[in-house]
Amino acid sequence: MIAKRSNPWIHRWSRPITAAIASVGAVETAYLTWVKLTGGSAACPTAGCDQVLNSPYASVFGLPLTLFGLLAYLTMGAIAIVPLLVDPHAQKSLRANLEEQTRLLMFALSTAMVVFSGYLMNIMVFEIGEWCPYCIASAVFAVSLFVLSIWGHDWEDLGQLLLTGLTIGMVTLIGVLGIYSSINSSQTSIPASNPAEMYQITTTSGPAEIELARHLKQVKAKEYGAYWCSHCYEQKQLFGKEAFAIIDYVECDAKGNNARPQLCKDAGITGYPTWEINGQFYPGVASLEKLADLSGYQGRRDFQN
Repeated sequence: MIAKRSNPWIHRWSRPITAAIASVGAVETAYLTWVKLTGGSAACPTAGCDQVLNSPYASVFGLPLTLFGLLAYLTMGAIAIVPLLVDPHAQKSLRANLEEQTRLLMFALSTAMVVFSGYLMNIMVFEIGEWCPYCIASAVFAVSLFVLSIWGHDWEDLGQLLLTGLTIGMVTLIGVLGIYSSINSSQTSIPASNPAEMYQITTTSGPAEIELARHLKQVKAKEYGAYWCSHCYEQKQLFGKEAFAIIDYVECDAKGNNARPQLCKDAGITGYPTWEINGQFYPGVASLEKLADLSGYQGRRDFQN
């Protein structure tokens, strides 16, 4: 009698593990997408999160890159789970067909994800020069899914699998380079001589904006930010060039003009922009109406920006 070959444990559990990892990745990217769309700052132990997540590389086709990551994780989780929803006894043939068809999809998607993540890790380290724990975690998730897509299934033709992986990897890399080809490297590698040139204020200030700025200065309100922060730029645009020149702005990045990083550290600033008004801290972009209310401003409010 020929003994039946046992099914390795990793083959039995690869799909549930894949779904679990994809679920964690989906939660992470959903949170980061929400932060990006609402203009907030991600809870992060380092300032690198904001710098990486607000860089030009963090948006694709005008949408947060994390949104595409969320879709990728949701797709991976769905592909992994679908065959497990079929009764292996009543519909054994259907389940076997689904497992056969989806395992290649899992490999293809995880290959594309790991190549994309590798490119973004390269950008984070060599272009932006900061560390983002969320980004590193996402890269670890992508590598884990890729390893599981190979190790967790019985592949008969490894040569064909390798060829398929190389093809998908090359197509993904070419696509990534094409997507980001319009981004000028100077946007993320700011000349040390004048880093503030990254974002120039283009709006003009009305009388109400100037009056509010003077009031904020009078009550000793401060805005903490960084020259590379796109949300900080949004805040500056709301005030306009003339009014923002009055604001007590604290540059937290040591590479920025007139930087005061120690002041930011002493204040416990972890995200940009953050307003300090009457001893209270308010993270994120604030409308001029909100700043007026928080600071007790009683002047005109016909803000034009």
